Amino acid sequence: MRIVLFTGKGGVGKTTTAAATALRLADRGLKTLLLSTDIAHSLADALAVDLPDEPVEVAASLWAVQIDTQGRFEAAWRDVQTFLVDMLARGGVDPITADELTVLPGVDEVLALLAVRELAVTGHWDALVVDCAPTAETLRLLALPEALTWYLERVFPVHRRLARGMRPLAHLLGRGEVLPPDTLFEALLRLNDELGSVRRLLGDPEVTSVRLVLTPEAVVAAEARRTFTALALYGYAVDLVIANRVFPAGDDAWRQGWAAAQQKHLERIRESFAGLPVVELPYRPAEPVGMTALREVADELYGPLPGDDPAPAGRGTELLRVEQVGSEFALCLALPLAERADVDAVRVGDDLIVTVGPNRRVLTLPSVLRRCTVAGGQFDGRELRVRFRPDPERWPAGTARPRPRPGPGTGRRVQGKGGEAGG
Repeated sequence: MRIVLFTGKGGVGKTTTAAATALRLADRGLKTLLLSTDIAHSLADALAVDLPDEPVEVAASLWAVQIDTQGRFEAAWRDVQTFLVDMLARGGVDPITADELTVLPGVDEVLALLAVRELAVTGHWDALVVDCAPTAETLRLLALPEALTWYLERVFPVHRRLARGMRPLAHLLGRGEVLPPDTLFEALLRLNDELGSVRRLLGDPEVTSVRLVLTPEAVVAAEARRTFTALALYGYAVDLVIANRVFPAGDDAWRQGWAAAQQKHLERIRESFAGLPVVELPYRPAEPVGMTALREVADELYGPLPGDDPAPAGRGTELLRVEQVGSEFALCLALPLAERADVDAVRVGDDLIVTVGPNRRVLTLPSVLRRCTVAGGQFDGRELRVRFRPDPERWPAGTARPRPRPGPGTGRRVQGKGGEAGG
């Protein structure tokens, strides 16, 4: 199965390109599902059909759905919300206000991710094409599985042990109802398992890739470059850049000026995303709405049928690896287009916290690196490389050192801002 995520700044045409790609996959005979995780749904408008919260067939081999995160919230979080509402009510908060206060920030993104996983694991589809929210929301969406899993695995067990230890005392004092019930813990454990599955699914470059949609404008292209870096930080592979609404050169000075300005931006876009294909879509005289217009967009993107496969498997690049160099190990993380001064990393216990500008990722170190100390690190403009040296206290002399496996203490910084790390 293939999963393709489309993202970009709001208004650049990601819904159109996602719909055109899904339609092309369906026209090639693949059973395809097109879905939207954007709260401001526009898929129905692009397809010129009504879409419910369940997949509906809109063309031969093509199904589409707009995810109702509110309905899924009420179904999936009833146990958690009931406990929180009751706790607030005992504190004197009226039920309506308590209900509003228990709508957790970011829950829409979580449930949208879980919906993608739920639809993917059914095995009903050959391809899923996801029209994501604008870039800022998409980055939050894609960073959530790893971040929440880290919290649920590291902090949540402590809370659960405290609750179990306090429950007998609370019952003796007649206050047992203030402690979270076991059903709440079980719901959170299910969430942890499901988020881990989401991360494995979307982080597998053999299955999932991301496509950046932009228009040849300075502000839009700058945001796309930052998004490209952030996606690499979080471990998501980009396999295509789509430059939409490119003006053809005209006879009058006004159109010639626009075309010339866009060509300058396109040249820089090609340089920035070197190694990635950049496909240009011309500016159309009317919005591409409906199946006929979307098929024309697909022809411009991928060529006329049969044409190339619009979603070939395994085009993603390796973003994170661990390798052995002599007696040391190195963790290498691709960070294309990152500014040297924005890159920072610090080891805390068994985690490596990597920050690029406003984006941060907590990487759990593989076991082979947990038994090492940090020897240094550097960023060469495209890749962060952190070196690890076996710790004699954790790795006694004569003990065999296993080969590192790809994938993912002390508070020691390994990459200072604007320069290399110390030893």
